[in-house]
Amino acid sequence: MKKVLVVGANGQIGKHLVTFIQESNQLEAKAMIRKKSQASFFKELGADVAVADLEGDIEDIKKAAEDVDSIVFTAGSGPHTGKDKTIMIDLDGAVKTIEAAKQAKVKRFIMVSSFDTTREAIQSAPESFAPYVAAKHYADEWLRDTNLDYTIVHPGLLTNHEGIGQVSLSGQSEPTEVPREDVAKVIKAALENDNTIGKSFKVVKGNQAVEDAIKTV
Repeated sequence: MKKVLVVGANGQIGKHLVTFIQESNQLEAKAMIRKKSQASFFKELGADVAVADLEGDIEDIKKAAEDVDSIVFTAGSGPHTGKDKTIMIDLDGAVKTIEAAKQAKVKRFIMVSSFDTTREAIQSAPESFAPYVAAKHYADEWLRDTNLDYTIVHPGLLTNHEGIGQVSLSGQSEPTEVPREDVAKVIKAALENDNTIGKSFKVVKGNQAVEDAIKTV
């Protein structure tokens, strides 16, 4: 069983992902959360729990990563926070987690990014959204410049609709909807398929089963 540290486990994608990992016969989850009060959901699933704050010391993140085989970064500042939180979570928190992975000698790293994090996307984004896209852009670039076995997942417009287990991983230019539950299924499948290493791909709702789609990346 390979252990996966889910950073941002208390988020909506994170909770789905920990649930799916715990149902797997190949993986087991370690949920990284910010507060001890968030632990009960994960303990009921039988998952390990680590308490560490992305705005805190990198040593806490490194400690959380010391006994795992892979890391998924699915934390985010959220749409209702200011630019300061965007920088501290989506950029600095991501970079600290990448550096903690390197220090803890964890090679496999999956980043949950934004749909389009190119320089062009930063320039064309609405003023209120541009800092988020910029943070994700530089976090993605930092990860690409490492020797980690990375995968970068670019989800479309996230919804809380029930997942259908069918997606499209095509490189379409405009985002369409995708349930958070299906994004979590894609992440789990990526963890189980080494062909996704060194790859970046977009995820939207589609008509191909997750397990089949991930093999075509």
